[in-house]
Amino acid sequence: MNISKTILTAFILAMPMASWGDDQPANKLPLVFEETFENGRERWDTTDEKSWTHRKVDGNQVFGINRRESDYKPKVRSPRHIALIKDVELIDFEITFRVRSTKDTGNHRDCCVFFNYQDPENFYYVHLGARPDPHSGQIMIVKNAPRKAITENKKRIPWTNEWHRIKLVRDSVKGTIEVYFDDMKTPHMKAVDKAFGKGRIGIGSFDDMNDFDDIKVRGR
Repeated sequence: MNISKTILTAFILAMPMASWGDDQPANKLPLVFEETFENGRERWDTTDEKSWTHRKVDGNQVFGINRRESDYKPKVRSPRHIALIKDVELIDFEITFRVRSTKDTGNHRDCCVFFNYQDPENFYYVHLGARPDPHSGQIMIVKNAPRKAITENKKRIPWTNEWHRIKLVRDSVKGTIEVYFDDMKTPHMKAVDKAFGKGRIGIGSFDDMNDFDDIKVRGR
């Protein structure tokens, strides 16, 4: 074995195993939160407890929105159904989860992902609406004013009655926001914005009905 190869081998062996995580590549953020709802839903704060239900569906525990209306009336126009993870605030993260639309409202089907949440009037959210327009199917910002799109997405969200996979990736240094729907390799939409830093993360809907399950958050 030559000297350069010996040095390289020694360097690799000296690397701390923890840097690779349990089963993830070295470039992945560490897992900081995981939820299957099998033990309840106590790790979540909601804007309206009456509109959320923890229940069993086909032998599996889920957490979902049970009605389109909500008693929560935000000061500025923004989503009404919000469930935020307790005691988790991140600046860079990746969230993945499964979601199922439980009411066929046609072009109004949607779900939302909330992130960098500062308070009820300051946060980002992704609105995964079936039919995009300036207020639907976009990455949105709420900043002491009614929600506003920071994208001009024109691609429809192919909702069905089945389970779908969602991923959202936030990089605060680059300011990038990438959202994936079923296809985990190609973003369905993306944006760049640096208005908000570390904040809370959540799930929900503007005014539609969904079940959520198998949530994982990696971040720092």
